[in-house]
Amino acid sequence: MIPGGGQPNMQQLLQQAQKMQQDLANAQEELARTEVEGQAGGGLVKATVTGSGELRALKIDPKAVDPEDTETLADLVVAAVQAANENAQTLQQQKLGPLTQGLGGGSGIPGLPF
Repeated sequence: MIPGGGQPNMQQLLQQAQKMQQDLANAQEELARTEVEGQAGGGLVKATVTGSGELRALKIDPKAVDPEDTETLADLVVAAVQAANENAQTLQQQKLGPLTQGLGGGSGIPGLPF
């Protein structure tokens, strides 16, 4: 047995771990509900994805549609979706970064070396 009563510290560690887990789950749920946008071609093509990366909407300005050049339109769609996903990844880092950093080095939990 640890002098000074080791059990309360273990209980505190478990509570902190459960809180971190709940905070992470809450942040993931919020990401799934939050929508971010990416665009290409100066806004001719806009893609909307959730913070977790699910494609929700795609808007194509009629000016971007050239029946003789569908390849450019396809490139614009891909670029807009990629931009939206990059914005989603940035949002993920903002929401989850502080929580997941606690799981790696320097957990913030006293007594744990990781």
